[in-house]
Amino acid sequence: MRTKIIAGNWKMNNDFDAGLKLASEVFYMANDEILNPNIKVIMAPPFIHLEALSRRKPINHKLAIAAQNCSEHSHGAYTGEVSAAMIKSTGAEYIIIGHSERRAYHHENGEQLANKVNQALQQELIPIFCCGEELSIREANTPIDFVKKQIEEALFHLDAESFKPLVIAYEPIWAIGTGKTASSTQAQEMHAAIRDCIAQKYGKEIAGGMSILYGGSCNPGNASELFAQADVDGGLIGGASLKSRDFLAIAKALQAS
Repeated sequence: MRTKIIAGNWKMNNDFDAGLKLASEVFYMANDEILNPNIKVIMAPPFIHLEALSRRKPINHKLAIAAQNCSEHSHGAYTGEVSAAMIKSTGAEYIIIGHSERRAYHHENGEQLANKVNQALQQELIPIFCCGEELSIREANTPIDFVKKQIEEALFHLDAESFKPLVIAYEPIWAIGTGKTASSTQAQEMHAAIRDCIAQKYGKEIAGGMSILYGGSCNPGNASELFAQADVDGGLIGGASLKSRDFLAIAKALQAS
């Protein structure tokens, strides 16, 4: 059975005290309200929160902390960078790699992302690898080929055992902040294509066991319909993760799916 995941990406929001308050609310509600043992609730705060949230997190398999990024280097003279080993030392368990904003604003390419994945796995951290297409790619009717290429460039150097623990998050960039909306049918089509791509490389067993998340403006209003799709195993949540009740409402929609 695939693990169902709700991951909240806070992005560059919440100072230290506000982050502790939000995390405490999520910890409390998730502990009481998320009863399905196959669901994991992950929070990805800015780096400044990682150690504090890891220490305050209840000892509970349902809850985990993720970093939003890591360096492609293990150590050295890279001012402003944070290594996977540093992240590991905070108690975090996951790292988001290849988010669409990192690709767009920092021009991260497949080779860099492959290096980041390697760094995460060397520290026994689980990558949440993001992929997705822009509006021009969607309108050119080539989104599946585009997303497959992203996956192949950054992940297909891995052997099967290294690949197995990864989580993939599909971000339809064309449906985020554009006024357009990705339907549940469109989400399912891409998730199924991603799973098929993985099956062709690593086999149906690994593909069938991989969690693939939807990251396109998921909210309490559309979560149930999205999570009812056969290949949608949860969500990578942006804005709605900054409000504890909205975030937990999405998690409860996953629990009911």
